[in-house]
Amino acid sequence: MSIEVKVPVLPESVSDALIATWHKKAGDAVKRDENLLDLETDKVVLEVPSPVDGVLKEIKFEEGATVTSSQVIAVIEEGAAAAAPAPAAAPAAAEAPKAEKTDAAAAPQGVDELSPAGRRVAVEENIDPSKVAGTGRDGRVTKEDLVNAGKGGSAAPAAAAAAPAAKPTPGSRPEERVAMTRIRTRIAERLMQSKNSIAMLTSFNEVNLAEVVKLRKSLGEQFEKANGVKLGFMSFFVKAATEALKRYPVINASVDGSDIIYHGYQDISIAVSTDKGLVTPVLRDVQDMSFADVEKGIIGYAKKARDGKLGLDDLQGGTFTITNGGTFGSLLSTPIVNPPQSAILGMHTIKERPIVENGQVIAAPMMYIALSYDHRIIDGRDAVLFLVDIKNQLENPQRMLLGL
Repeated sequence: MSIEVKVPVLPESVSDALIATWHKKAGDAVKRDENLLDLETDKVVLEVPSPVDGVLKEIKFEEGATVTSSQVIAVIEEGAAAAAPAPAAAPAAAEAPKAEKTDAAAAPQGVDELSPAGRRVAVEENIDPSKVAGTGRDGRVTKEDLVNAGKGGSAAPAAAAAAPAAKPTPGSRPEERVAMTRIRTRIAERLMQSKNSIAMLTSFNEVNLAEVVKLRKSLGEQFEKANGVKLGFMSFFVKAATEALKRYPVINASVDGSDIIYHGYQDISIAVSTDKGLVTPVLRDVQDMSFADVEKGIIGYAKKARDGKLGLDDLQGGTFTITNGGTFGSLLSTPIVNPPQSAILGMHTIKERPIVENGQVIAAPMMYIALSYDHRIIDGRDAVLFLVDIKNQLENPQRMLLGL
């Protein structure tokens, strides 16, 4: 029985998807829930699993093709088994072994692991895939890698691979043109949308995290034993932001035409860096979450992002965003608001700096924090008081634990 494989139903905000990588080729045996291909949308990479056990009978669209929601992209013969390789025929004449050897030599090594489009390029250009640096998922060699190799990019054709590598010419100025991925293109569009549609302003403050550090050291081990996750800094910032958003609801609002929409809940987007670009999965109803719930949610999203398992539902919505440039050592930055949200909180690296406390100069773990906001609806007063609220909570974490 033939089973159609269709593009998953895409949300209204996503019109189409690009076939990024086929992990199977026509004639391959497949198992139920085994990933057949990766679809790249402008927000996330989606995996399309096999609905049944069987054999991939037909691939209707090659890598690089654009497909739409519910479109048939492949056909699987349910319950069938992959055809066994035909036994080698006895040579009819003395010339047969020589011809067979020539045919085998014509096909580059490692061709079977490539997508159909990749195999075609490898054979036509006589490229050895094993000598091409793969940029696809799990280091797979993609069609684009082979095309670049054929042009003298990431690798040379197999015939030239054995020759000694040429030394760079002194004074050479090499360049490489690479097309943006759909996700990177969408990120660029969103950034320009934010720049052109929002009257954006950024306010700064600094936080002494000594009390948070002390609390993590004194209760961190007990917290981990009780909840199975470590007590990180991020949960303190998420909970502090949640409480501050309750007191300054305009920071949690969004603009819709000439209206302001106030949200009676806190769905906080957490910026996560992936090899495909920055994504912002959403922790929903954070006002009802404990510190442990927040830590588990962040860890879960981080793992899904690393494994390429983030779904479109994970990225939809969000009323406020927190981004942590401190992970990469950023000391100070001006984060960009993610429309239709009206504000974003930027965390930065923690540095021991001298401060004056009770008339004494001491060293303290300090962090600069930044709030970028839409000045059309958020006044500077509310933005500054919001940052001061977060600062007071983090410098007195017991207030946060008591909801003060």
